[in-house]
Amino acid sequence: MAHKKPHLPTKTCPVCRRPFAWRKKWARDWDDVVYCSERCRREAAAARKRSA
Repeated sequence: MAHKKPHLPTKTCPVCRRPFAWRKKWARDWDDVVYCSERCRREAAAARKRSA
C-alpha cells in the first residue's frame, strides 16, 4: 500500500517557524490548528502573558 504523505496539507508554526503536516488527530479542526506542538502553544501563551 503506497502512502500519500507528501500530499498532506502543511502549515508553518508561528513560534518555531517549522513546517508541520496534517495529522488524523487534527482532522476535525485543521482550520483551527495554529501551533505544531503543545510546547509551542504554551510558549506563545507565555509570551502573550509577558507582553501584557
